[in-house]
Order: sequence, then C-alpha cells, then structure tokens
Amino acid sequence: MPQRRVVTGRSHEPRARFAEELRLLRAGKGVSLRELAEELGWDASTLGKMESGRSLGSPEIVEALDQYYGTPGMLLALWELAVGDPTQFVEKYRAYMELEANAVSLWHYASANLPGLLQTPGYAREFLTAGGLDGDELAVQVEARMGRRELLTEEDAPRFRTIISEAVLRTPTRDPAEWQEQLEHLRHMSERKNVTVQVVPLSVGLHALTNTDAWFLRAADGRTVAWVETGFTAELIEKNGEVERLQLRYDLVRDLALSPDESREFIRRVWEEAQCEPST
Repeated sequence: MPQRRVVTGRSHEPRARFAEELRLLRAGKGVSLRELAEELGWDASTLGKMESGRSLGSPEIVEALDQYYGTPGMLLALWELAVGDPTQFVEKYRAYMELEANAVSLWHYASANLPGLLQTPGYAREFLTAGGLDGDELAVQVEARMGRRELLTEEDAPRFRTIISEAVLRTPTRDPAEWQEQLEHLRHMSERKNVTVQVVPLSVGLHALTNTDAWFLRAADGRTVAWVETGFTAELIEKNGEVERLQLRYDLVRDLALSPDESREFIRRVWEEAQCEPST
C-alpha cells in the first residue's frame, strides 16, 4: 500500500485527500463497495460518491468507517479538514472564505436572513434547503456552516458586529421550536464581548442598504475589503475608494439602528412572541 501523507490542514486539497484515503483503506482491506456497504449498513452509492470526491458524507458514516478500518479519529480529522476546505465552495467564494477565516474584525448588515456565523443547525438547514440543496450535500454544507461559527467563540476570536433588519427577525423557520432556538442563540451570542448585534426597525423606512447584504473584513495588516450579496449574485470589493463608499452607507444605516442593549431587548420580545405562537 502506498505510504500515506501526514494528516494536516496544509495537505493539498483536503477533499481529494479524504477521498484518496478512503480508496486506499478499502483496497488494503480487499473488500468491494457492496461488501463494505453490507458490513456497515450504509448505501453503496453513498460510499462510492465519497470515494470519488463527489460527496463528503456525514460524520456518522465517517465514524463508522474509522471503526471498521481501525483508524480511530483519523478519517474524522480528514473529513473535518475537507468540510472546512474552501476548494469545495464555488470559485468566487474562495477568496471570501479565506479572508473571513483570517479577519481580525468583521462588520455585517443583514437585509433578509441571519449571517451564517450566527445560525443554528435548524435555521441553516432550512435556509440551504430553500436554496436547492438536499441529501448528502445539504448535510455537508450545514456541517461546514456550523464549523464557521467557531470563529466567534475560539480563543482570540475577532470582533464581530452585525446590523440586522427587523424583517430578518420577522421571517421565522417553519418549525416554531427551531425558530425559538435560533432567537435564543442570537440573544446568547449578542452577550459575548466580541459580538455586537443591532436591529434596524422597519419603521425607519428605506435606507442605504435596504436590499443588500454587506460584509466588511479587516485583515491584520489593516486592509479592509467588502463582500456584497444580493438575491442572485455576490461581489468581492477590494478597491479602497469603493470600500469607503460602501462603509459610508453602512455607517448611515448604523445611525438608524437600535443600540445593542435596545436590540437585545427587541430580540427578547420577538422571542417571547414566538413562545406564544400556537404550534401547527
């Protein structure tokens, strides 16, 4: 069997590395995909997609494979690297993901949905499903989004400010319990020292970012870039003049927002209203 490379975050293309290791282990065991599927109780087509790199599978499948091959934790470590690998995302998002991971501070405005860094699994699953994902790929993307949340809770976490339109808080998930969990998580995160949450009431009317989600990411060298999203497109903005103009618009919206304390109280009231909603 060929010598395996060391498991590391610097391994070339973690997703391809994970698929390769799966193929090597099965070849070394001398079993077919069908035999492996029968042994583990998982579908052979799912295992085949994982070995070809078309799917990453779920952590449950990977843990079962670790146990079967006698590689405790190794495959799961590779899987986690692959889930966090920016090469699995559409090319235009790669630069943004790398900038987000290394930013020393982040500012954000949400016009329609909560930022991924503050989403619960239930909210993320419904949001991504609405975008057309399902099956293994949906599970992978939810896991990846949950992995991104650690950015705000790890040691030396960056400063993060999000300004949220009231419309976001008035658009619940279909499951009332999941929506209540999401609102509670948002309140909890707003109490962290490195996280600031502000709400823009609908009563302020139209403003400079009414239909635009915007991110500002500041790197360790002081350079700031912006990421702008609308319903069907996204753009990374790096030119200083354009970033500054967008920051001015952000500051104008910030002037209209409730204070952090007022916003926390606003979220609490929405949470209480959700508690009173009858289950369907």
